[in-house]
Amino acid sequence: MSDKLQTVRNALTGISGVPVTPYEHDGSVDTTKLTNLIKSLASAKVHNLMAAGNTGEFFTLTMDEVRKVHAVTIEAAAGNSLVSAAVGRSLTEAKALAKDAIAAGADAIMGHHPMDPFAGPSYQAGYFLELADFSTVPVIAYVRSDAFSVADFRRLALHPNIAGIKFASPNLMLLSEVIRSTLDAPAIWVCGLAEGWAPAFYAMGARGFTSGLVNVFPERSHAIHRALENGDFGGARALIDAIAGFEALRTKYNNGANVTVVKEALGMLGSDVGPVRLPGVVSLNGEERQALRAIVDRVKAEGLAA
Repeated sequence: MSDKLQTVRNALTGISGVPVTPYEHDGSVDTTKLTNLIKSLASAKVHNLMAAGNTGEFFTLTMDEVRKVHAVTIEAAAGNSLVSAAVGRSLTEAKALAKDAIAAGADAIMGHHPMDPFAGPSYQAGYFLELADFSTVPVIAYVRSDAFSVADFRRLALHPNIAGIKFASPNLMLLSEVIRSTLDAPAIWVCGLAEGWAPAFYAMGARGFTSGLVNVFPERSHAIHRALENGDFGGARALIDAIAGFEALRTKYNNGANVTVVKEALGMLGSDVGPVRLPGVVSLNGEERQALRAIVDRVKAEGLAA
């Protein structure tokens, strides 16, 4: 196994933070605020930064904006956090984005789940495999469906350039089965459903988790990660309890408020990163904002609440 592949796999066993994309008043990407956010996350020792992930509003960004987010993140992280550049849409576009991100210095490529409404599950797996064949840095497959067969997952886990699978389905029985069927594969199975699901994923054999919360409270994410790595499931659950409402708000409107909650929480802490682009929920209503404020104030007052 190459050193580069092992480095990415090690990072995947930690926190994969997905930074938001700040916007200027005219709606363009605010590179200054993005730089400051990435420097803050890297200083907080977030293991892996997934640039232009879903919390970064990948599907509302133009191709050039995605490239800008990649470049700014790579430069601002300055080697203090691993950077996985998120790519997607058509396979041709994904490869083009990957090529440019690698040239800019990305450590890994994270392939978004191919969202074509007429896609066949085994062919979606093929999308990731072809991206992994093409890429000259390790690839992370972001699977948001439980329609893949165990054989499909095994093909991904055994590919020599796939560092890990970001499993973003709540189907824990399937997760258990695919982990059990790939014990001979070195790929890392990552909880793709954030902190709230991480204890259950760890119990099934996954390692690490993705996080939008880390934009707001990186110390809380680190505390949860430490508890899970130490096998302290009770401690992890206690730490998650205080942010359960935060994650519940993010799932509203069929997950349409996912990014909105993170951005508005940042604003409550003094970091205005702009609204969410359509078709995401542009802003929370008064009742939702009041609930979020209570959560933010409580977590802030608790600190790590260890």
